[in-house]
Formats: sequence, C-alpha cells, structure tokens
Amino acid sequence: MTTTAVPTKAGTTTGRLPGAWGLGLQRGALEIKQFFRQREQVVFTFAFPVVFLFLFASIFRDDVKGAGITASQLYVPAMMAAGIMSTSFQSLGISIAIERDERVLRRLRGTPMPPAAYFLGKIWLVLCTGVLETAILLLVGTSFYDVDLPSDAAHWFDLAWIFVLGLTACALLGIAVSSVPKSGKSATSVVVLPFLVLQFISGVYIAIDTIPDWMLNIGALFPLKWMCQGLRGVFLPDSAQVLEQAGSWEFGKVALVLGAWCAGGLVLCLLTFRWKNRRDG
Repeated sequence: MTTTAVPTKAGTTTGRLPGAWGLGLQRGALEIKQFFRQREQVVFTFAFPVVFLFLFASIFRDDVKGAGITASQLYVPAMMAAGIMSTSFQSLGISIAIERDERVLRRLRGTPMPPAAYFLGKIWLVLCTGVLETAILLLVGTSFYDVDLPSDAAHWFDLAWIFVLGLTACALLGIAVSSVPKSGKSATSVVVLPFLVLQFISGVYIAIDTIPDWMLNIGALFPLKWMCQGLRGVFLPDSAQVLEQAGSWEFGKVALVLGAWCAGGLVLCLLTFRWKNRRDG
C-alpha cells in the first residue's frame, strides 16, 4: 500500500492514502498474485470445467435432432456459463467465508483502507479468472468440438454484455452467500451444493428439452440458466433455438434477468455482509 506526499500550509508534507479505486487496483493485484501462487487451486479452477466438458462431450456426441448441431457443441456454451459462475459465485462465497473465519476481514476493517477497496480487489480477481476460464473453454470448444467464433460485431457484443452482467451478478451473489456458512470449514458444502443443483436444472449437464418444466422454472429464477441460454445464442446457429423452453434465445429477457440480479445481489450484499464472524459478535 503506497502513500502520496501532500504539501500542507506549514510547508511540511503528510502521507495521504490513495483513493478506493487506487487501493482497489493494488488489492486486486495482490489477490491475483496470491491466487496464482496456489498451484493446486489454479489447476482445479481452470481444469475442472474443461474435464467435465471433455467427459460430457465425449459421451454425448450424436447429432441433436432438428437443431442442426451436435450434443458436443451444445455443451460448450453451457460449460462456459458454469465456468463464469464457478470463478465468481463459488470462488467468492468460499474464500470470503474463510477469510472472515480466520479474522482476515476483521483486521482489514481496522486499517485505513476503504471497504470498497477490498471488494474492488475481489472484482479484479474474478474478472481475471473469469476471462481466462472463458478463453480456455472457448479455445477447447473451437479446437475440438466445431464451435464457431461469433461471425459479426453484434454477436461479440452479446458475448461481452452476457459475460459482464453474468459475472457481476454471480460475484455479488457469492459475496452475499459468504455470510451464510457458520464457519470457514462449512463454506465449501454450503456454497457448492446449490451451485451443483443449479447446473443440473439450468441446462449445463442436461439438455433443456429433457428437463421437466417445473425444474426449468426454478432454474429460471437464477442467473445461470439465462447465462447458458444467452451464450448458446452467441455460439450456436439459430436452428438450435427449438431446444429452448420458449423456442428463442430471448436476449432481451436474458439482459433483464441478469440486470435484475446485479441490482438484487447488490442489495443482498448491503443487507447481509459482515466483517466479523457470528461468534465475534
């Protein structure tokens, strides 16, 4: 953390901390550096969705009737959506709960660092890991499963706003859910279980047209289903729209739901976030 010398009226200088934005950048650089120093975590984070993509795309690789695509192509955008949620919701939900339990948050709160700088640091971390995760899955999808890159600026723009809104919504939900576990030891089970369930009812592991409507309606309440649908609209041909529950990509609804979760997630963070563990009062 650096300080800036500022002249005073008496001709002396005093140290002034940089603003929340500058500290957030420094905090983000520290978070990213710490993340990449933990080799096992790095390998697990980036390899997990790739391995699952390989498994499902290898097992289910026949043509999807009436959709003009193969089952392997269908899994690529779905795994990209799951990867975005993994690097944001799951990562923050677990790591912040552990930091709270180990009283890291309590010590940070006692420093002059603005609270916003801590969250900006986490945002830079999930942005970096989210971009890398998406790029890796996109590379695998285009190299091995015949997924085409967007052919025009409109589809690239769709990819950008779906990524940003989805990552933001899931990151805010991760910060909010980090207050649910009673301890750092229970954080993994508390966060991973709902994420795993959402993947099954949101069209990640199972095709949308084979999931019961009541399950899809539950999945539609959360961001993951809409991220999957939006990314399918970016990378798959229009003929694949017949597989969707509404028979179309519904980009407008995707933007509306993800935007609503960004706003709702922010409110949840403001209402639930704690710097101290429950046992600390």
